[in-house]
Amino acid sequence: MPAAEPRSPTPRTPRLDAGFFLGQGWPYLLVPFIPAAIALDVSGASDALVFITSALGIVPTAALMGRATEELASRSGPRIGGLLNVTFGNAPELIIALFALGQGLHELVKATLIGSIVGNILLVLGASMLVGGLKHKRQTFSATSANLQSSMLIVAAGAFAVPAAVQLVGGDGLPAVGPERIGFDSTVELLSGLIAGVLIVVYLIGMYFSFRTTRDVAHQPSLDQEGTWGWSVRLSVAMLAIAGLFVGVMSEVLVGSIGAASESLGLSEFFIGAIVVAIVGNAAEHWVAVLVAYKDQMDLSVNIAIGSGAQVALFVAPVLVLAGFFIGPGPLPLVFNVFELSAASLAVLVAYYVAHDGKSTWAEGALLLGLYAILVLVFAFA
Repeated sequence: MPAAEPRSPTPRTPRLDAGFFLGQGWPYLLVPFIPAAIALDVSGASDALVFITSALGIVPTAALMGRATEELASRSGPRIGGLLNVTFGNAPELIIALFALGQGLHELVKATLIGSIVGNILLVLGASMLVGGLKHKRQTFSATSANLQSSMLIVAAGAFAVPAAVQLVGGDGLPAVGPERIGFDSTVELLSGLIAGVLIVVYLIGMYFSFRTTRDVAHQPSLDQEGTWGWSVRLSVAMLAIAGLFVGVMSEVLVGSIGAASESLGLSEFFIGAIVVAIVGNAAEHWVAVLVAYKDQMDLSVNIAIGSGAQVALFVAPVLVLAGFFIGPGPLPLVFNVFELSAASLAVLVAYYVAHDGKSTWAEGALLLGLYAILVLVFAFA
């Protein structure tokens, strides 16, 4: 009697219970804000209300994009899956920035980039270390992978400082905190474009090294097989396209309301970009980092936090610089203001410090959160 053929696993669907919404499912509770933001924008409601609803509406669309990417990655093998995660890891934030770039909001774009880097390293990593450390006391992770990511961040920090130095040597000051875009010399714009190209090459080299020589947990599905919902490739692609469409719609509404909303809320565009927009674009991914740290998967948590920061610095920022030559009123030079350069430098030093020993405690997480709180206050008063 021939042996029975092994049965393929039945695709799982998420259970809509309290555990689901406390885990990775909580962003989908915010789905009603998507039609609400569109309706408020069309009806001419107050810009502050449109901004708040559209910011909340971006969270579930970004979560859906991340979920579709993870489902594709789980079915395509570690290498292709890693490439998918690298490509779409910060796609919502990139889409938001492209809309802002098209409207010439250069200072908002740069504030969002720095805010994302700082937020990933201080807020996300700090919260992960705190939550994970309170349950497991001392946690360990791969220092090799974390050191690679932090080294890439050091390269990015140096690259960010060069155009600022050229700007200062030329006798022109750094940008002021504000929505206005000051004129830059063509040399600085060209230099920024060339540096952007080099940073992308550095990023690709780092990813190649990671794929070839290390088993980088950041390029695997977030919660291994426990985290997959069993979507087919066709369904995953369809959901990725739908998520991308709604991220684009929400981004356009959000960016269009920022100017007037900042005045209504009494917040500067610099603060909105560095704190609010930087958080909402990756809120779902941030929550995953904290969740897996609680489950003592600190390798994955550290790589989500530091790896996402490295992707923003060496891939998202350069892509936006290059896109600035074709989108919007003019190029986007890599010339940051003093607050942005200082915050990025602090974040990079912290990333190097926490990565070198491969260990973490709740106290380290509390210190990182404290430093992030200080920067939030500084950005609010800048």
